[in-house]
Amino acid sequence: MKVSIDTNSGFCFGVVNAIQAAENILATRDSLYCLGDIVHNNMEVERLNKLGLVIIDHQQLKQLHNVPVLIRAHGEPPETYKIALENHIELIDASCPVVLRLQHSVRQGYDQIKAIDGQVVIYGKPGHAEVVGLAGQTKNDAIIVSEEQDLEKIDLNKPINFYSQTTKGMEGFQHMVAAIENKQKEIGSKAQFIVNDTICRQVSHRAPQLREFSKNHDVIVFVSGQKSSNGKYLHEVCKEINPRTYFVSSANDLVHDWFQENDHVGICGATSTPRWLMDEIALKIRTY
Repeated sequence: MKVSIDTNSGFCFGVVNAIQAAENILATRDSLYCLGDIVHNNMEVERLNKLGLVIIDHQQLKQLHNVPVLIRAHGEPPETYKIALENHIELIDASCPVVLRLQHSVRQGYDQIKAIDGQVVIYGKPGHAEVVGLAGQTKNDAIIVSEEQDLEKIDLNKPINFYSQTTKGMEGFQHMVAAIENKQKEIGSKAQFIVNDTICRQVSHRAPQLREFSKNHDVIVFVSGQKSSNGKYLHEVCKEINPRTYFVSSANDLVHDWFQENDHVGICGATSTPRWLMDEIALKIRTY
């Protein structure tokens, strides 16, 4: 049995930066607070926990004073920075530059569209850390949509400024844009509809790469944390091409019966999947 790891899979640069920032600080300190899971992968979070990374939530942040706290790649709403200032917390801001640019764009877009009685609409997962940060730029006035039925929340007769969570799939984004345009035509709405393609290309390019990777292997083992939206999307991309695609979060999830003696097994993962974890899973499969 032959086992190959996809060279394009693994951490995106935003996650790499956040983890490096945490590791650099923990090299000189016994512990460091991090607001939310630094990455949506439980195995990597556990590894960093052992180095001294302490995951806290927003309620716990309010109780802290005079300590450093890491902001992960997903970014944070303005309220977090306000609390940090009031509590003399040193924020180590590892927000992804792509997310920061999007936050700035949403903030400007919100001011512009509200001036003409319009709406900001964000295509994303409700409650996702990045989406919470984006909504915060609009004083939580943005309309969050994740599927077509959510479009009922939008007033189609008012101007719309449309954005996307950076890690959403391009197909889903384009589907939502087309659905809004069709609904506007159905009711004869002439309201302005501004479309901002804010999907991260490092993420969106993975879908076509993984389709090709899935074609070229008998079995696909997709490695991701259960919390990763990006992981769920890319796993479905692989499964559409190769029915023998299996989702695992650790080597313990592997099932011997998935594999046959002459299979060429492909291992790939999400933008939140560490390379060491894919190596570990490959090593176990090679023992079958």
